Amino acid sequence: MYQAAVRPPGTGTGAAIVEFTNMSGAECALQGYPTVAGAANGSPEKNHPLTVTRSGPSSRVVLAPAAKAWVKLTFVQVQGEADGYCVSGATPVSYPTLVVGLPGSGATQLALEDGVLAECDNKVTVTAVTASKPS
Repeated sequence: MYQAAVRPPGTGTGAAIVEFTNMSGAECALQGYPTVAGAANGSPEKNHPLTVTRSGPSSRVVLAPAAKAWVKLTFVQVQGEADGYCVSGATPVSYPTLVVGLPGSGATQLALEDGVLAECDNKVTVTAVTASKPS
């Protein structure tokens, strides 16, 4: 998981791209939107599900062996410097990892390639699974 090129203004990540690879020896099909939970202290037992808002249409994506698919996660961004603040007045939350689930494919615990995720309001906007890498 890595930071998206296009993300909202503010401090921290704001948006992340999650890449999935078909590791099986057969075609697989994906369709739908991911679930997302913050993993407090990196522990899946302490997951905190985020409220998901779906963005864009969903269509079936068929992946050949070793083919890739992506989703984009956009968070309510932390503002300011240092500890930052949330426009809503909520306290910013940091997660060292996220647990991202795909319909019919289980869930995977992921870390950003460059740090922790800080966000506000326990919300995330997600794209449907796509065969085109988002920016």
